[in-house]
Amino acid sequence: MLNINAVSATSPVTENVLGRGFQGVLFDMDGTLIDSTPAVNRSWLRWAAERGLDEAFRTGNHGKPARQIVESLVPEGYVEEALARVLALETVDTHDITVLPGAAELLLGIPDARRAIVTSCAGTLAAARIAASGLAAPSVVVTIDDTSRGKPNPDPFLEGAVRLGVDPRHCVVIEDAPAGLTAARAAGCATIAVVGTHTADDLVADLVLPSLDRLRATVTDEGVVFSLRR
Repeated sequence: MLNINAVSATSPVTENVLGRGFQGVLFDMDGTLIDSTPAVNRSWLRWAAERGLDEAFRTGNHGKPARQIVESLVPEGYVEEALARVLALETVDTHDITVLPGAAELLLGIPDARRAIVTSCAGTLAAARIAASGLAAPSVVVTIDDTSRGKPNPDPFLEGAVRLGVDPRHCVVIEDAPAGLTAARAAGCATIAVVGTHTADDLVADLVLPSLDRLRATVTDEGVVFSLRR
């Protein structure tokens, strides 16, 4: 793992992601491209209060699909009802959702045929948050509705690679959560982690960045090549 904060300006950077041509770039959404944390917290805390749950239930659940979280908290017979309520709360609360630094520029610098968003959100929620943020979304957006298993399973990133028509081993995943990075590695992808919802110590990736504004993408004959901004 390379932590950019530990690398000097003169250090040679030869890690798995820098200088290598990628055929596909798979972006997580929440916490990576957009900051929806306040809205997420408001929605889930309201749902938890309605069910009489302690707010500590959120610990360690970032990046996981809502179904997986809900199934761990409510009896089996109430899962669908609880999921519908969480989705309703999250979909209507899009206040103060913003694009994270460097995200829009990086996304737009990659050809549409080589980029995708792969999120644990439901399709309607992903669309609502993308619209609220003003982010120009790629043509390929994979949501939890598109796979039978979500992160930390590899299925979402494998689906993203399929939709781009590329081998996942020739893809890089950009993520902010341990669950997503686990899924990316299981899919055979290279990994770039962004600090924010988790500290650098919590993120196991080929490259760990403090922000996406430190990353530059260049399109070459070999694919999308990443380098670091000074």
